[in-house]
Amino acid sequence: MPNKLPSEENRLKQVRTVCRRNKRTIAALLLLLLAMGCTPMLLHKLDEQFGVADKTRYDAPPKPVADAPEYWRDVRPVLEQRCTVCHGCYDAPCQQNLTSWDGIVRGASSEQVYANHLRAVEPTRLFIDAQLPSEWRDKKFHPVLNERNNVREANLQGSVLYRVLDLKRKNPLPNMEVLNPKIFDFSLDRKQTCPTIENMPAFEKDHAQWGMPFGLPALSSKEFATIESWLAAGSPAAEKPALPVALQKQIAQWEMFFNGNSLKQQLVNRYLYEHLYLAHLYFDEVRTTNRYFFRLVRSTTPPGEPIAEIATRRPYDAPNAVTFWYRLRLETGSIIEKTHMPYVLNGARKAKWIEWFLDVDYAVNALPSYAPEEAGNPFIAFQALPVQARYRFLLDEAQFVIDTFIKGPVCRGQVALGVIEDHFWVFFVDPDRMPPEETAEFLAQESKNLRLPAEDESNAGILDWLKYSRLQKAYLGAKAHALQKVIGNSNGLTLDFVWDGDASNDNAALTVFRHSDSASVVKGMVGQHPETAWLISYGLLERIYYLLAAGFDVYGSLGHQLNTRLYMDFLRMEGEANFLALLPRYARKPTRDSWYRGASDNVKQYLYGEHFNFSAETDVVYRTDKPKQELYRLITARIGKNVSQEFSLTKEPSKNIHTMVNRLQNIRGAGLSVFPQNSILRVDDGKKSRYFTLLNNSSYSNISQLLQADERRRPNEDYLTVVPGIIGAYPNAFFIVTEDSAPAFVSSLKKMKTEEDYKALADTFAMRRTNPDFWRFSDDLHSYYEKQKPIASGILDYNRFENR
Repeated sequence: MPNKLPSEENRLKQVRTVCRRNKRTIAALLLLLLAMGCTPMLLHKLDEQFGVADKTRYDAPPKPVADAPEYWRDVRPVLEQRCTVCHGCYDAPCQQNLTSWDGIVRGASSEQVYANHLRAVEPTRLFIDAQLPSEWRDKKFHPVLNERNNVREANLQGSVLYRVLDLKRKNPLPNMEVLNPKIFDFSLDRKQTCPTIENMPAFEKDHAQWGMPFGLPALSSKEFATIESWLAAGSPAAEKPALPVALQKQIAQWEMFFNGNSLKQQLVNRYLYEHLYLAHLYFDEVRTTNRYFFRLVRSTTPPGEPIAEIATRRPYDAPNAVTFWYRLRLETGSIIEKTHMPYVLNGARKAKWIEWFLDVDYAVNALPSYAPEEAGNPFIAFQALPVQARYRFLLDEAQFVIDTFIKGPVCRGQVALGVIEDHFWVFFVDPDRMPPEETAEFLAQESKNLRLPAEDESNAGILDWLKYSRLQKAYLGAKAHALQKVIGNSNGLTLDFVWDGDASNDNAALTVFRHSDSASVVKGMVGQHPETAWLISYGLLERIYYLLAAGFDVYGSLGHQLNTRLYMDFLRMEGEANFLALLPRYARKPTRDSWYRGASDNVKQYLYGEHFNFSAETDVVYRTDKPKQELYRLITARIGKNVSQEFSLTKEPSKNIHTMVNRLQNIRGAGLSVFPQNSILRVDDGKKSRYFTLLNNSSYSNISQLLQADERRRPNEDYLTVVPGIIGAYPNAFFIVTEDSAPAFVSSLKKMKTEEDYKALADTFAMRRTNPDFWRFSDDLHSYYEKQKPIASGILDYNRFENR
């Protein structure tokens, strides 16, 4: 029977059915068509009003304008205090980096750096991957300044930056303590809205409360007027004043050193560059009014000419230039805490490097290639350099080296930090207990087993980590055998294996605090006795650096990041295993099992067992039944005066405040699970303010698994560490107490069990983001921090500041 054509009525029913089933799809299509239609209309309107956009307008920085605010003197301080606190790192919303004039004219992008990329994406590093605004337009960055006619109205109404600041001025924060989370989403993984100038009318209509600073008080009238006048004048740039002559001489001398001609000098300088490329280098032998920091870069131009930096993903990638020079490039961006790693260059430093690397008699017959499997393995690439020299170099500024994988290529540390405890101590193997020839021979023999995931570059496969698991097992077996040979006829390791810092190096003991997906490393044995500790050898320290700093690509694929994460498990366990070897043999397995509750037996074997079978009894003499705590005390005594006291609470002069801090330090338990990870407490005594950092250390049954972190939480074991001063780049909360109200603050925190309890505490003591005095608190805090640490301080980041 032939099919009948549907009647008009049936056709109508079918259409209605399809429409009902696809209502959302049709609505989305209509919105898309509307947007596609509106955008050209708005673009045409802007073109009619202000002329056609010219992406090259800011390629040549506009010269200063008479009577207009000056960038360095007037504008930059406002941006640093109000804008850079959220727009300074890779994870700044819309990649809008406001640390420099170059960052402003670069513009914004809707592409997110921190996303799970199946394939590596092109890097977008400010000052490196493009130099001109027009080049950033080609990389899909849209302008936030007016790129049309240079007239006042166009410079304001054609500027996204002005419009979002003006939006906040017209729509200040609502009068409430906690902002409506349905309107204000502060989660790091929130969907980003990055309006172009063509989309600003819709943005202003749909998100009237999203003016900038987002979810924070508006700029003052004076601050707004400064930015408005500067933008209206065409956002003129001003050249930074010339470097002091004495500083220029230092640069010339150091660039000469970094560009020595012999093969030995070239190999040494390649090693130095690969370890210092993240540093903010400075000179302490030249007194200057302002702070000056420099980056060590590779340039196609020689000293004396403008720097033309060579952009590569990693410092050991091929420079793609027949000839290049190492240059010191002035850091012109604002100094932000998250990426600030100062490293001093002076005569004493140079003398050490010459003694360790150049005055030693050894031959360099050829330079290593830049092939990933060779350049990405420091035990192959730098095999010709003395092991003692390399290790001494790393130990000399060990905090900096550890800092590079905490502060370095990442602004969100899920990769490196999901595999470390919230609080642990770090010690180092004494270089004098490493027989130079035997150590060099061992590392050369094991170089293939010491291969790192970065040799697979930025598009590694997800299952590539399995081969590194096999390599690590082979290496641990060889290491246990070699370690037994080192101790010889003695029973086992002694305290002499722990580096004491030599004469005066306070890098011998470090403390790491993790704050969710960020972390900090400081000198000293700070806080209570932690659950775990690492004892790091040269081979381990070098691998950590090349895994998480030199070899890590934040723009790499999901496979690259996963392999890095899983390999870091091996390195953490190796550091813990070294520490276990100092404990009595009877205590090693119970200690290991307490660190890895619920972990598989296979995982535990990497620390003590089948994979790392080092069973020699220790030569450390123990006198108590709590050997781990006793070992901490013995190491403290061995390092002695080289244990930094910078964050010691014993220096607090006020007895009342000292009592308060001790009471806070005794708080433990599940109630802390609702307290912020990293908060700053200001204590006012009527004469001055003191600042303390409250670090909430979360406990887990183990940290050897990728997923199910909540199931591994042990909130009853959480504890609070309190330190004087500032630790951490991302504060989550601010609190204010007086000496009189401090006992009430401690009591409230001690009794806290629920979110409602925290709200009650915050209602009384917190400086919330909605408080009209928020910026005054922020300014006072930064002023204090800069005075306390004139070299090491940087601008804090409020992207993780809570709304509670």
